[in-house]
Amino acid sequence: MQVSIVQGYDKKINKAETNIVIDVIRAFTVAHYALSGGAEKIIMVKTVQEALDLKKANPQYLAAGEVKGLPVEGFDMGNSPAEAAEKDLEGETLILKTTNGVTAALNYMNADSVYVTGYSNAGKTADYVKKSSGKGDRINIIASHPEGDDDFACAQYMHGIITGAKKFRLQEIERRIMESEAAMKFYDKSKPEFNEDDISYCSQVNETDFIMEVKEVNGLPAIVRLSI
Repeated sequence: MQVSIVQGYDKKINKAETNIVIDVIRAFTVAHYALSGGAEKIIMVKTVQEALDLKKANPQYLAAGEVKGLPVEGFDMGNSPAEAAEKDLEGETLILKTTNGVTAALNYMNADSVYVTGYSNAGKTADYVKKSSGKGDRINIIASHPEGDDDFACAQYMHGIITGAKKFRLQEIERRIMESEAAMKFYDKSKPEFNEDDISYCSQVNETDFIMEVKEVNGLPAIVRLSI
C-alpha cells in the first residue's frame, strides 16, 4: 500500500482508492457523537447559505456548524461535540457546515472510498482501512487543518496503524491534541463561547461499532454509519 499524509483542506492530490479526512477539533468528532446518538445521516455543505437553503426546503433537518469557530445565526446547533453528545438526535438528519473538516471532505471526494474521522474513532477507522485495502492501493490520510498538531497527530497515529511502521502511545496523541494551537482558545476564560468540555470529547476514544463513510444520499454528500 502507498499511504500518504496530506495537510490542508485544499491541496491537489491524485485519485486514490481511499481518502481518510480528519478533523479532530471539532467537525468529525461532532459527527461521530451525533451518529452515536442516533442521527440518521449528516449532509455536508460548503456555505452557510447552502445550509439555510437546504433547511428551508427540509425544515425537519437540523443545521449545525460554525463560522470562525462560532455558532451561526439560524442554525440549530453549533460545532460542539459536547452539545451533540447531550442532545437527543435519534432519527435526525443534520446539515453540517464547518471551515476545515467539511470543506476538506468535499474537496477530497476523488477516491473510491471516502471516510471521515476525529480522534474518537481514528483507531477503528485505520484498522478497517488496513484490513479492507489491497496490496497496491493508494491511501491518503488528510489532516484538514492547514496548520497545528491536532489533526496531524491523529494522521500520524493512523498512518502507523495502517502501515505498521510505527506504534504511537495513545497518551502521546491525546496530549498533542490537548496542547495543540486549535485547543488553546477553549481554555481561555475570556472566551466562554468556546466550551472547554469539547476538548475532552475530542481527545478521548469513543468506542462504537461503526466508522463514518461519505456516501451520496439523494444526490447530496452525507456522512453515514458503516458497521464494522
